[in-house]
Amino acid sequence: MAHTAGLTAQDIQSARNENPKMRDRDLADKLGIPEARLVAAHCGHGATRIDAHPDRVIAAAQKLGEVMALTRTDSCVHEKIGRYDNYHPGGHAAMVLTDEIDLRIFPAHWQHAFMVERDGDHGPRRSLQVFDAAGDAVHKIFLRDASNHDEWHGLTQELRLDDQSTDLETAPRKPKEAPKADPGKADLLRTEWARMTDTHQFLRLTSKLKMNRLGAYRIAGEPFVRALDPAALDMALNTLAADGTEVMIFVGNRGCIQIHSGPVQTLKSMGPWQNVLDPGFNLHLRLDHVAEVWAVDKPTQRGPAVSLEAFDAEGGLILQMFGVPKEGRDSRPAWRKLVAQLPTIATKEPA
Repeated sequence: MAHTAGLTAQDIQSARNENPKMRDRDLADKLGIPEARLVAAHCGHGATRIDAHPDRVIAAAQKLGEVMALTRTDSCVHEKIGRYDNYHPGGHAAMVLTDEIDLRIFPAHWQHAFMVERDGDHGPRRSLQVFDAAGDAVHKIFLRDASNHDEWHGLTQELRLDDQSTDLETAPRKPKEAPKADPGKADLLRTEWARMTDTHQFLRLTSKLKMNRLGAYRIAGEPFVRALDPAALDMALNTLAADGTEVMIFVGNRGCIQIHSGPVQTLKSMGPWQNVLDPGFNLHLRLDHVAEVWAVDKPTQRGPAVSLEAFDAEGGLILQMFGVPKEGRDSRPAWRKLVAQLPTIATKEPA
């Protein structure tokens, strides 16, 4: 895919100059190339290849002060303003844990990274951008007016790679995993589900049974899951905005999961997009991509963990919402009540 449509770096630079306001992702789609290749074409012209390992990227982010963290999928964009701190490295998974920026990072998918500087209406616009092997964005960090811009050039030199070529080899994009279930193991699934003491045990359970998340939901049945009207997701957001119940909203791709914990206050619909536009937190959700919504109940040592989970038509997870479990502001009872009132749709009886 690295040479799609036979475009040269100069061709890509010209396309950017002709479409100065178009978002990188949209322009890359228009050109039929991975987004990372669009960025790489500008190496030496505002983009610098850097070490993509999260240990290096997050260490740099910690020096930048207040920034905006962005993680997205095809259907949802999750943006949080805050400072990177409290980093926990790990070979399989790493974490950033602050009240504002809360990330689960999977280093194997941090394959290409760039520091990008472009002219803006009010001075340079600067960002760190990380991509997976297919050239799809896994995480971006945008500097703001209040960021430590004095650190930018030093960090660029510190992280800069010797290879600053304007071409980029990428791997084929892996398809989303289709729902995978084994109806013959439905009783075992339900038995083991009821024995869980932590939500993190669920994926180990489905893996052991050779299923995946959505496949398991489709055969588990009540009281473990309820299939909801796809409109229930927007209904839940509107209820949250009206009653102030605090939630955790998870949006993730293969390389990064980003979490918001707190209220949802201001909603603004624009075409197919439903937008949360709050100080410190923005969410941009393609409601027309929502094909399935499930209310899910998993037992834990602290009581039931009830989530609202939305999937696209290919079975890809769009987002998850839980009640905030922090002591002193436990919103889980209010959240459980909200979810219980969302409309169910008829499904086939589980096996």
